[in-house]
Amino acid sequence: MFEDQPPTLRNRVKSLAAEAQQQNQPYAWFEPLYAQAQGDATLVPWAKSMAHPYLQEWLQQHPQPQYRSKAVVIGCGLGDDAEALQAHGYQVTAFDVSPTAIAWCDQRFPDSAVDYQVADLLNLDPTWNQTFDLVYDCRNIQALPIRIRPQVVGAIAPLASTTGLILIITRIRADVTECDGPPWPLSPQELAEFAAYGLQETDRTTFRESETVNQARITYQFR
Repeated sequence: MFEDQPPTLRNRVKSLAAEAQQQNQPYAWFEPLYAQAQGDATLVPWAKSMAHPYLQEWLQQHPQPQYRSKAVVIGCGLGDDAEALQAHGYQVTAFDVSPTAIAWCDQRFPDSAVDYQVADLLNLDPTWNQTFDLVYDCRNIQALPIRIRPQVVGAIAPLASTTGLILIITRIRADVTECDGPPWPLSPQELAEFAAYGLQETDRTTFRESETVNQARITYQFR
């Protein structure tokens, strides 16, 4: 967890995020974080060199997808989740706003079938809309300021095909009270933003990781 990281790393993340917000570029802090790591994954607080355990569990619970099913991984980081989805049978597109992160993925997985791309979540290729059978976001919504959360949900929801599934893994909080971040856990009202796009929550598993941290794995589908 973020709280388990060395104080110097936590402080650097918060400093970079605060500077990006002051410049009105709320996700501009990801590239300097990856670049300053200089290939050392221990300096990227969410990089674990393995697929997220909540994703691994979800994949174990679900059969392989139909032939040529497409998945997109939002903010793919160093690529472990994307590789797990590809191994499960999806044709995976994975993107990150950080060019360094994508170059790192290419270096780690030189023979990968995953299509790694540099892309901005809030300025995606419109031809991606309604393209993917699985839209996967792990801890990216929570890494962006609460004030732009409607924009973020509005960028994610259209990516799913009419029969597709959106799968998110995120920290959650109980109410709308403002909180310090990053990360900024999602409130029930913020999660309900997906309903504005015709999506309904179809499954939720909650994980209590400490006295103060709750995470959830949530799926959405179109009504």
